[in-house]
Amino acid sequence: METVIRTGAARNLGCLFGRKERIMSKFLVIAEKPSVAQSYAKNLSAYKREDGYLEGESCIVSWCLGHLAEYAQPEEYDLKYEKWQFDDLPIFPEAWKLKVSKDKKKQFDVLKGLMNRSDVEYLVNGCDAGREGELIFQRVYVLAGCRKPVKRLWISSMEDAAIQKGFQTMKSEEEYKNLCMAAVCRAQADWLIGMNGTRAYTTRYFKRLVVGRVQTPTLAMLAERQERIEHFQKEAFYKVALTDGKLTVVSENIANEEAADLLAALCNGSTAVVTQMKKERKKSFPPKLYDLTSLQREANRYFGYTAKCTLDMLQELYEEKLVTYPRTDSQFVTEDMKDSVEELVGKMPVLLPFVDYGQLGHGIKRVINNAKVSDHHAILPTKEAVEKGIADLPADKKNLMMLICQQLVQATGEEYLYEQTDITVKCQEHDFKARGKIPVQMGFKEVEKVFKQLCVKAEPVEEKEKETSIPAGYEEGMRLFPVKAEKTTHYTSPPKPFNEDTLLAAMETAGNKEFDSETEKKGLGTPATRASIIEKLVSSGYAQRKGKQILPSTEGKKLVRVMPEYLKSAVMTAEWENQLLMMEKGQITDTQFMGEITSLVRKILEVCREIPEEERRRFQTTREVIGKCPVCACDVFEGKQNFYCSNRQCDFALWKENRFLGSMEKNLDKKMAMELLDKACTHVKGLYSKKKDMKFDADLLLTLEDGKPRFHLEFPKKKKK
Repeated sequence: METVIRTGAARNLGCLFGRKERIMSKFLVIAEKPSVAQSYAKNLSAYKREDGYLEGESCIVSWCLGHLAEYAQPEEYDLKYEKWQFDDLPIFPEAWKLKVSKDKKKQFDVLKGLMNRSDVEYLVNGCDAGREGELIFQRVYVLAGCRKPVKRLWISSMEDAAIQKGFQTMKSEEEYKNLCMAAVCRAQADWLIGMNGTRAYTTRYFKRLVVGRVQTPTLAMLAERQERIEHFQKEAFYKVALTDGKLTVVSENIANEEAADLLAALCNGSTAVVTQMKKERKKSFPPKLYDLTSLQREANRYFGYTAKCTLDMLQELYEEKLVTYPRTDSQFVTEDMKDSVEELVGKMPVLLPFVDYGQLGHGIKRVINNAKVSDHHAILPTKEAVEKGIADLPADKKNLMMLICQQLVQATGEEYLYEQTDITVKCQEHDFKARGKIPVQMGFKEVEKVFKQLCVKAEPVEEKEKETSIPAGYEEGMRLFPVKAEKTTHYTSPPKPFNEDTLLAAMETAGNKEFDSETEKKGLGTPATRASIIEKLVSSGYAQRKGKQILPSTEGKKLVRVMPEYLKSAVMTAEWENQLLMMEKGQITDTQFMGEITSLVRKILEVCREIPEEERRRFQTTREVIGKCPVCACDVFEGKQNFYCSNRQCDFALWKENRFLGSMEKNLDKKMAMELLDKACTHVKGLYSKKKDMKFDADLLLTLEDGKPRFHLEFPKKKKK
């Protein structure tokens, strides 16, 4: 294999792999998407286009279509699971089955054939460099029954130089086995909790209730916030402001209005004394570079983009070689990148005309931290972006690129320096205060200010503290006479509804208070999955977008009300995310993690089993009983498509659209069903005979065969005259 790696190169990478030799075997590169595969093929001189792949002298390049294979549904393990029944739970697959969807089967067959080709010596996992990329490749590899060696291509940019370097520095897949294990465990945990939890709560409450490992606690946060807003009762509080005509100082908050009125009356027209005058030089440090979550938040704040929209655009920009790998949780770069980042910063005025060269690169060291870069560094524009320019990009992508570029300039810029003045004035034994801030050096904030002016249509909702100044001429011991005092009334405010920005922030920090400072906290989900979690909540109808706000729907609030605290707990889910990270590092095993998931599933079922009968009927409205079931004598109700037995263990149902009546262009209505249940017979008018092309009337009779309804017609005898 080593010989192949040294010599099995494309012509344009001949220097990379060594001298040209005749090579009998090839390696197969599998990308996540066709567009990525084309970039690989270009750098490997694999120009021969075939159905589903590209081929060169020494290699073959093919692709997945995202997740080609998914875990099979429960009914594919056992047909009994087609009908949801609580007594059939839990569902724990002994051997996990993978299934390829019909629309992706053709490409899977191509990959399977290539993997097992006799001239393919080893494979290269060229899927996106992260947990999800490992899962996509692993599923295809397992389903194809492949046993050939695998090497891992790990890159943070789709630029040609990065791709070529990536092929130079490939490692054995063995080095990524823990990452792959974490990906598999995460997917299996989601399946186990989702399938068992959803079926358990649905069958116990007679209403479809979807349970998700991450989705449920996220929905719980939305519902809890909305509950606080709806039940918020504003409370008044008061302040007293003093002024001598130039300087205004304000008291602390006063809860009692009478006390505020009394203080204002005492101070009005009296003498006040400046008791403290404190001036100090302070600084604000530049922001960090963007990871995926922080970029999604600011893209939402400035441009109104959803998290999914931002991620989709970033992925396209990545594949267009304009930005580095987007699914990162790091806001730093590594030491070996210092020179290249410095060079990149120096070229930012090319993309950002409002940036002055004198503002660049004063704090490069601030963005370097090897310890805080794991799989991928922070999101950066690429050298190719500088060369190509961004002027021709669509407006939304251009906005995103400018956002990333200005953040790079800010993060490596100078500190913002300001002079802060705090003044305290005493009047009638009460302190009144004011604070002033005067900029001394704008530093990184100059770039921020101009970017907002030129590129952002509206300021963020959250207004930052305005710059104020204390009038000159005041010093300690100065007496102010007379002063005017005035009471002002204020009200407490309810919490604000979540928007995409604040929800992402809440998901990122969920459960953090419960962990010690040494714990690597990751909150709910990962940067790569948070957008999809939000979208699932919206698409399932449990949450809804109202302008920029994300609110729980009525159905969402109902679901949260019946969920136990442990399933709504952000702490537990955050702990699982932390354990998955520990697994990636080899600190815990898959057996340990999955053991906890299995225990949780059993706990869900135990709790559901104990739900009282009255509580189980929570979602059921009063329904009309149209008759008794001829099989078990339980009540029969009307559904959208049938008249069904209320006994969940009974299969009896009369379908409104059934084959027997349908052949005579008739459907079963409520009146007919009631008579069939009561007398096993109903008279039907207007039946149609195709054979005779005529309409006729007849009695419809109901009989049972193995508990299933069967129909036949009888023609009533005509009465003799």
